[in-house]
Amino acid sequence: MSAESHRSSELADLDELLRADAGDDDADAAHERPRGRRAGRIALAITAIVPLVLMAAAGGYVAWALNAPLPEPVSSFRTVEPPATDAVSLALPSGGASAISIAGGEDYLGDEADGIWASSGSNEPRSIASISKLITALVILDAHPLDGPDDAGPTITFSEADHRLYDQFYVRGATIAAMPAGSTMSLRDALATILIPSASNYAVAVSSWAYGSQWAFLQATREWLRGNGLDDTTIVEPTGLDARNTSTPADLIALGKLAAADPTIAQIVATPSLSLPGPGLMVNTNDLLGVAGVTGLKTGNLGTGRYSLLYTADLEISATETLKVTGVMLDRYSRAAVADDVTALLASIRSGFREVPVAARGEVVGSFSTPWGSTARAVVADDTAIFAWSDTPIAATMTTASPPAFADGEVVGTITWTAGPHTATADIVIDGDLEPPTDWWRLTHPEELTASTRAAEAAPLSP
Repeated sequence: MSAESHRSSELADLDELLRADAGDDDADAAHERPRGRRAGRIALAITAIVPLVLMAAAGGYVAWALNAPLPEPVSSFRTVEPPATDAVSLALPSGGASAISIAGGEDYLGDEADGIWASSGSNEPRSIASISKLITALVILDAHPLDGPDDAGPTITFSEADHRLYDQFYVRGATIAAMPAGSTMSLRDALATILIPSASNYAVAVSSWAYGSQWAFLQATREWLRGNGLDDTTIVEPTGLDARNTSTPADLIALGKLAAADPTIAQIVATPSLSLPGPGLMVNTNDLLGVAGVTGLKTGNLGTGRYSLLYTADLEISATETLKVTGVMLDRYSRAAVADDVTALLASIRSGFREVPVAARGEVVGSFSTPWGSTARAVVADDTAIFAWSDTPIAATMTTASPPAFADGEVVGTITWTAGPHTATADIVIDGDLEPPTDWWRLTHPEELTASTRAAEAAPLSP
């Protein structure tokens, strides 16, 4: 007989017994039977009822214990420490003087002081040689502006006096270009002849044409320098052959930005070579054009130990980011030294931008445990890196949440790293399932289940 059938049989016997006892009570009233028989039957009824009540109570507890809410797993997460990175070592030259300004990298590099991001040597005035011709070209354009790089501008007719300049500068060992008397040339081509091969005879002839005389040109140059805040720059003639043409690294950085902002000048100084009637083939004196991102501007030299370059460069630091560089190297011992200094400096800046690994796939950042002994790990879901500059501090923040199932691979939070303008994010996932408790654990841990039931009842309902 099953337990259920046995329980039903006992209840039927009890019912019959109680009915019989009620009948006996009526008979006792009529026939006055002894009271002992009735007391015995009541005791028998109680003996049968108590086990049934206990069994019913036990059944209710079992149902409750097997279905009660479970305690939340206990989570423990460690603080994520971002990696420390080494500061980049800038390859600034040990001799002469240099300065560099960078546009577009403020979020990485910070704001520049006085328009200069990094420098070496002093900021005292030094001879600038043919860099002077960049000022000459800008002052000429101040009197005869061109409407963009496609505008040829007015036509210049060269005189016999202009032609004689060729011989005068030839005997001085200066760079020159043919200028036959009576020949003509557009202003734009004349400027190109001044800047690309650095022809000194063209610098004097065109500046005199623009202002009527060298005296007037020099007066205009002084006013132009003052008007552009180049107070530490001195120009006494348009070619740079005179060592009294001087400037400071800070002024030259400002000059480089002015030149790069003029579309005509910017296009000319970026031209590697040009062939024109009269001068013929002209090769740019700036050997670095197209190397390491260099786009201009002007060389200058006064002989051994006096080689200089005012330059611009586009520094690609990622597939989508390019920094605009303006730099100057002054008083280096050779043209090759200037080239090596510039390329080394640009390479050192570029090397400071890198992908910094901040987390590895499977890296343990936390754990979960339950009162019944089941455990699982919290790990980083994927290899993660962040783009950063040099030793820019990297900050990390972690957010976590209680998942619905605590199953393997379930996302339980994120880690976000920040460095300058960039962020990188990785998910945190569960590694391993949290197994449910056995029925026996449920039946033998009423206190834990009671606490979790109360917590569930106290929790606000979801909207």
